[in-house]
Amino acid sequence: MADLSVEICGLRFSSPLMPAAGPPTRDGAACLAAVAGGAAAIVSKTISQQPAEVPRPCMSDVKIGMLNTELWSELTKEQWLDREYAIAKSAGVPLIVGLGYTAALIAELAPMVRPFADALELSCHYIGNDLTPITDTVKAAKRAVDVPVFVKMSPHPNIQEIALAVEAAGADALVMINSFGPCMGIDVETGLPLMGSQSGYGWLSGRAIKSLAVRCIFDAANAVKIPIFGVGGVSTGKDVAEMFMAGASAVQLCTEAILKGPAVYGKIAAELSAFLDSHGYQSVNELKGLTRRKMQQRQFSTEATAPSVTKLRCISCGNCVKSCPYQAIQLVDTKAVIDQTLCFGCGLCLSRCPVGAIGWGG
Repeated sequence: MADLSVEICGLRFSSPLMPAAGPPTRDGAACLAAVAGGAAAIVSKTISQQPAEVPRPCMSDVKIGMLNTELWSELTKEQWLDREYAIAKSAGVPLIVGLGYTAALIAELAPMVRPFADALELSCHYIGNDLTPITDTVKAAKRAVDVPVFVKMSPHPNIQEIALAVEAAGADALVMINSFGPCMGIDVETGLPLMGSQSGYGWLSGRAIKSLAVRCIFDAANAVKIPIFGVGGVSTGKDVAEMFMAGASAVQLCTEAILKGPAVYGKIAAELSAFLDSHGYQSVNELKGLTRRKMQQRQFSTEATAPSVTKLRCISCGNCVKSCPYQAIQLVDTKAVIDQTLCFGCGLCLSRCPVGAIGWGG
């Protein structure tokens, strides 16, 4: 059985799976439930000076992901300090305490939570052209405590520039990405926005943003030397493997835990273990940065190459036939056949086949 354990900034995790700060760790009891469900660490819901006033409704399943107007913790910092952190700490796994949002608030809050925190996670929103507010929060946290400081980042076109600035400010690890937005959904029966915010806007999380998260992780991992916690759209063991291949050292999940419950952590860990075993990996750490190494060896080409079909695997579902934009695939004697003279080599059929019967080469 492959080794799922990882070590980041001196903290040892039995697997790379943990909650992202949000409703799955909204209080101490929820934190314990996450660990009972298989989470290897706790990332507590972000606190600030005052409890959040969240517009309702604040969450909606939009099928490709989740639209939300989630903010920081609705509980007071006093309740967390007096009760919730102690409950979470009793789980016996690393406790990463979420804090926000300004340097002044971080300087005030960080010493208060230090007795419970194995690390801090700073939430940074609304990145503009001026990176000073973000780097100042990192410096404030590093001055205030002696535990690792992780910085959660929103998706951004200049993710490398921001990651390098945060690293230079003293961050010990990056956490990426936060929800993407603003976005909007409308209930067509009522004509009202799905979210209860004044603008009607929300932020998109879950499976819809996984490819964006993977890109941000890949770009940042190619620029910085500090570890990265991958977040955004993790719902299977293969998603974890993908984020590791992009350069992540661990992963967090929130939306899938909301939709499926806390047992999802153990489920995904089991799927990851099975993937590693089936592909001959001894440790999850062997995947880290694999894509970058593979790309350095690959020859880039714009020439069309037709994939091939392993007929013994083909189940005659017809997915590839229906979705081929070039009408290059037909079912012949109930098996998919690709006409190489028509095939453009777009590769769509590989991802449409549910049983992996289509591949490059062979």
